[in-house]
Amino acid sequence: MALIWFLPLFLLFLMVGLPVVFGMLAAPGLILWLNGQERDLTLLYRNLYNGMDSFPLMAIPFFMLAGELMNRGGITLRLVEFAQALMGHFRGGLAHVNILSSMLFAGLSGSAVADTSALGSMLIPAMEKQGYTRRFAAAITAASSVIGPIIPPSGIMIIYAYVMGESVAALFLAGIVPGILVGLGLMAVVKLMADKYDFPIAARRQTWPERGQASLKAFFPLMTPVIILGGILGGVFTPTEAAAVAAVYALIISLFVLRTMTVTDLPDVLGRAALTSAVVLLLVGAAMSFKTVVSLSQTPQMMADWILTLTANPLLLLLMINLLLFVVGMFLDAGPAIIILAPILGPVFTGMGVDSVHFAIIMCVNLTVGLATPPMGLVLFVASAVSGEKVMTIARAILPFLAVEVFVIFLITYVPAISMTIPRLTGFAD
Repeated sequence: MALIWFLPLFLLFLMVGLPVVFGMLAAPGLILWLNGQERDLTLLYRNLYNGMDSFPLMAIPFFMLAGELMNRGGITLRLVEFAQALMGHFRGGLAHVNILSSMLFAGLSGSAVADTSALGSMLIPAMEKQGYTRRFAAAITAASSVIGPIIPPSGIMIIYAYVMGESVAALFLAGIVPGILVGLGLMAVVKLMADKYDFPIAARRQTWPERGQASLKAFFPLMTPVIILGGILGGVFTPTEAAAVAAVYALIISLFVLRTMTVTDLPDVLGRAALTSAVVLLLVGAAMSFKTVVSLSQTPQMMADWILTLTANPLLLLLMINLLLFVVGMFLDAGPAIIILAPILGPVFTGMGVDSVHFAIIMCVNLTVGLATPPMGLVLFVASAVSGEKVMTIARAILPFLAVEVFVIFLITYVPAISMTIPRLTGFAD
């Protein structure tokens, strides 16, 4: 029972500003040492490495590299031009372009941070130049970036599948409709705001030949998710192999087809991808060590027993868990939160008849939205760095968009068919 104190100690470390990785290692390590369980300390060090030493997790650095290659190779710009050809003529067109670009970019990188950085650096100055306030431009960029980890490929879904033994393909397919719903919901808010505040029109309505030209320029980038999902669903390669194929494809397109990148750009691209991947994998390794002490302390069993004493109604439990995940997402990154909470919460709900893939999507979408939720949402800080606006200024401007995203979370929670229809039709879910 003494081990249970690692949780409040971990929260204390977070509150005083200790990085999440060190908090995950220091809190259980200190409790084990004070509890006279020095032999169990070796589990922390061993599992830190073992948690990263996984073939499925190798998909994450490859997807990170693919995203960096596409960003440096100007592929992101082609997606923005394609989105503008389709939606630039609407009132508030550039805001719509921002959202649609995020939906398209989601199929390439699967990272909210990459989305915010790549698209924000282009679209925030462009929106400000057209008359939007900088805080609104930063807010819509941050809000739409959470679509990145929902529409496949998705780094956090790979982590969830790794931790809980789920099918990556099933999770990828289950995320398609929820991701599109988030994008459409954000566009609906922009439409209402555009009519009320008389947002500018980004560009004239383009002719069909001009749209065809923009489509041709975006053809090779848009083939990336087709190759990834087609290869996985067709059994041609595993998700990890699909990520490697995506990276090679992005390299070939940037260097030899579009010729928007040179060999001299590669060291910087590889370095940035390695640094980002190292941060994610170190978090995963630390979280797996943290999970070891969670198991030793029997926290999952105690948490499950406590949850079931509150109510036996799965609908009410889902409401409560959504609220819990939303609060957790405000303070903790999605990857570590999944590794810590999924083994605790997942078995409780699957035991009550909730489909495991359905619960996975509820959890992933909720924690992803947490990336844009004040006060500690990671993409808020990225949007702040890109735009120069204060985090709290962006946080106030993002509230209408967050409201829509929360509505979508409850929609997919209580209407399982939204996320489960495609996996069931393709035979990847029961």
